[in-house]
Amino acid sequence: MKVLEFHGLKEDHLGLNFKGCFEPQVARETELEPLLFALEEHADGWIPDVVEGKRRRKYNRAAVWKALEEERYERVTTIGLYRAEWPALDMTLRLWSPPLAPELDLTVKVKPLSVFAEQAHCRQFIEMVRAWASRYRVSYAAAHSADDAELAGSPRFGRDEKISRRDGFDKIYAVWWLNVFGPKLVETVGRERMLSTPAHRVEELPNGAILLVTWPTVADFASKEARLAQARAHAHLRPDLDFGTVLRALHERSAMLAPVEPHFHPDMAPLLSRVVDRAASHERQRRIAELNAWRPPEPEEWRPAASALPPDVDNPERALEQYSLYAEHLVALLHSEVPSVFKATPESLTDADFYFWREEFPTSRLQEAIDEHAVPAIGAYLGEVLVRNLGGRWIPRQKLEEAQVLVGNRVWLPFVRARNYMRSRQSLLDYSLTYLYRVAERHRG
Repeated sequence: MKVLEFHGLKEDHLGLNFKGCFEPQVARETELEPLLFALEEHADGWIPDVVEGKRRRKYNRAAVWKALEEERYERVTTIGLYRAEWPALDMTLRLWSPPLAPELDLTVKVKPLSVFAEQAHCRQFIEMVRAWASRYRVSYAAAHSADDAELAGSPRFGRDEKISRRDGFDKIYAVWWLNVFGPKLVETVGRERMLSTPAHRVEELPNGAILLVTWPTVADFASKEARLAQARAHAHLRPDLDFGTVLRALHERSAMLAPVEPHFHPDMAPLLSRVVDRAASHERQRRIAELNAWRPPEPEEWRPAASALPPDVDNPERALEQYSLYAEHLVALLHSEVPSVFKATPESLTDADFYFWREEFPTSRLQEAIDEHAVPAIGAYLGEVLVRNLGGRWIPRQKLEEAQVLVGNRVWLPFVRARNYMRSRQSLLDYSLTYLYRVAERHRG
């Protein structure tokens, strides 16, 4: 049963963290029926269709009970609920049992965030959380843009279990789009103050918790109006904070998430577009801006053809065979991940650049292996691409660093380039194989 790879789709999502109490003495089916009922009633277009315990099953109540039984351990039980269709859902249900405090811990991620651009969809989500918070004594719950929460860096969005368990959410560290404050926190802040918060919706729940929604829709959380509402609510609940400071911080995060048009160096655009795609969604716009401003250093690994070193090997044909063998080593290393290496084209250089960057190759492998195996293989492969595609000619030398490929009025030093290339992850961009090839192409005359 195929499930969407949630984290492979790198864009913002709505994240909910919910912590409530459950009765461990009550049969789990009885205790969790209201949770599943509210999920099925209000999951508007994103209801789960897969349950994962020891194995994956089609979603239904019986599959949930089976998964809970399979994953039941002494202190914790954890199952996953997912979708095989778009919108994507990644939901984790975790039950903590005695001797730990009995707690129902839910994490819900729905992607893309644009699902919640309409008020009707947001209202359904709010009603689901309201039903859960009314049924399970809640200590804290929050729902918001995951990208914005990442930029805020707040452990109180449920990402730091040790802190949240230790302090019991002793004060309001942040106000998100949707918030449920448990009775303890309500009393700390003051019930009247909390109920008078300027917000889209403020509701006292039967168990003493308070539901607070800052703005009708969450997809536009970064708009000026939504940020103003968020800042007003936060400053009201935390009168010790300066409203202007809170609002400026929110606008700064909005600016960091604002779309940036890519304007990459044309030679490097195919590679940099893939580099950007690997960035976490909350970091992508900043990464685009950085790479828009970045320019690859001009290659230094060349000499004028008139200054080329002459061959100094006894058997040039054998030297060329050795270079070819080195290049085949790279093909053997990359072929399963980078099939294009068989073709030895400019595009295969870009594919290799991205592979080495993605794998953080210079820092994830032993330096000895890089020097002895990777550098000769990469240098020889680069040289072979210059020979095959630009009409280049090897000028063999006893020292690999001195071996040259003549293209037009320049000789290129592919093994020197390979050594510079393997210095660091940034060097994979600064000394990319792709860029050297494109410069050589322009200067071949």
